[in-house]
Amino acid sequence: MPLTVFSDKVRFRYKSKNWQYHFDEIKEIGLLKKKKKYFLENGAFLAVTAATYYCMLFSNLMDLYYIIPAILCYSFILAMRFGNKAEFAYFVFVKDIYQNKIRTKIATKDRILVGKQIDSYLDLQFERSIKRTA
Repeated sequence: MPLTVFSDKVRFRYKSKNWQYHFDEIKEIGLLKKKKKYFLENGAFLAVTAATYYCMLFSNLMDLYYIIPAILCYSFILAMRFGNKAEFAYFVFVKDIYQNKIRTKIATKDRILVGKQIDSYLDLQFERSIKRTA
């Protein structure tokens, strides 16, 4: 379990990242979802398109010999782009009372488990704040 909630503190251990805070030190905690960028795939697509147009307009290649390598390159680029099912990257972020911010990337498969653990922490903190005011 990456996030462990004790009676007075919260500990996070995920791969090589470790941190620990007391309940009163955490200002904000949650999951952050960022959409992945595809700069490499888009750049490769533009490069193949430019090379194909150059061969089409300015070279002496006869009978469209440049089409087959271009189609193979396009199929490889599409396989790279759609081979990975993960559309988003997920991060656990923590802001503390000392103005420190911690952001840790987590795997997509661990998102549900970590989300449930953060929800249980937030519920426990809400109950603690109600007991203090009552």
